[in-house]
Amino acid sequence: MLKVFDYEKMPVVEVVNELLVDAAKRGASDIHLDPHDEFLKLRIRIDGNLIDYSEVPNTIRKNLITRIKIISGMNITESRLPQDGAIKQTIQDVNLDLRVSCLPTNLGEKIVIRILDYSLSLNGLEHLGFSEKNYHKILKMISAPNGIILVTGATGSGKSTTVYSILQRLNREETNIITVEDPIEMNIDGINQVQTNSEIGLTFGNALRSILRQDPNVIMIGEIRDTETAQIAVRASITGHLVLSTLHTNDSLTTIERLVDMGVEKYLLSSSLTGIVSQKLARKLCPKCHKTRPTNDYEKKLFKRVLDKDINDIAIAEGCEECHNGYIGRIAIHEVLLINEEIKEAISNNFDRETLRELVYKADVTTLIQDGLEKVMQGLTTVEELLKLIELDNDDKNAGKLNLEVALDRTEIAKENLNKHDDSEALVTNNNIAPFSD
Repeated sequence: MLKVFDYEKMPVVEVVNELLVDAAKRGASDIHLDPHDEFLKLRIRIDGNLIDYSEVPNTIRKNLITRIKIISGMNITESRLPQDGAIKQTIQDVNLDLRVSCLPTNLGEKIVIRILDYSLSLNGLEHLGFSEKNYHKILKMISAPNGIILVTGATGSGKSTTVYSILQRLNREETNIITVEDPIEMNIDGINQVQTNSEIGLTFGNALRSILRQDPNVIMIGEIRDTETAQIAVRASITGHLVLSTLHTNDSLTTIERLVDMGVEKYLLSSSLTGIVSQKLARKLCPKCHKTRPTNDYEKKLFKRVLDKDINDIAIAEGCEECHNGYIGRIAIHEVLLINEEIKEAISNNFDRETLRELVYKADVTTLIQDGLEKVMQGLTTVEELLKLIELDNDDKNAGKLNLEVALDRTEIAKENLNKHDDSEALVTNNNIAPFSD
């Protein structure tokens, strides 16, 4: 049900304050102000899904947008060009840290407000949903004196939260940590943070060159966006620095390929790459109302093929007053690759993709679908959410089917290696599962 504001009695300042505070209290990650012919629609994104919040009449629209632009430091006289701004203040005893983007459209200005929540980063790595095996891999990665660690995933998959949690763990008196970001999303005491500004020539590349002369132990690059940044990051990791960064790729294998495509020399990449953390976010089941149901034939085959376990019951979303259709919050699904000598040699010697794929998924990796199904078994999320994440990579259903087949294929490689390591019998390798069918 849409929220209704009394615009005749309620000043626009109070309407904006109420919108920001209420969205933050509901756990929203974004607020959308979408222009329409007859009104301005307000929507909020909760647990990854946009839901309608309210409708603002056109008589109030301009004043409301102007108020948001004023408090976010934008130019209120400019409505033809995109603008970015930020809001950092306390409203109604709620501390707000917001990033604001304004985009001109054919129906007027569209505004999106990102609500930054640092609570998970401040809680530490152990609260990010890593399995025990993956958590110990992360600790081993960050204990290395040099090398590059990449956190990968789509936009909004929690990469920054993971990176900031790692920085919190590394932030000690004897360590000089310098970051270069655009924008700086979270201020951390004891860490030197640099905001890039391309208008005056302070790009990622220029900032990194200067940082290398600042005697750093750890360097964090907000995002590797181009060849220059990638090459400098890799060279910095070789010269005795631990480098953290993010990349928009879906898994370990495509991350290695993307860096090669960016022009990073393979001999440098092979000697610098320490580890890759790939992640996606799945909606988390409400602990108060979820129920269980028997698994269907497809789900039984899926659990048997991926985890070699017979699962007869799984949790499902139900829905109550305290959640959103049975879900509340989100949990990360991870694939953590610790680079070994075989993978380094394969990169350096320009091995073909199939050989590299075999080596990556034989390297004691828990694949995304394995980690996801383990969290389904724990009652943290549902099979539907997991399969949606895998298919989300492509809108085409045939491509979605291929993505699930690829995920299963990689799991078979990982399982075969585990069996050889344990000297046990081979697990089931062909159940003729048809992805997304009951």
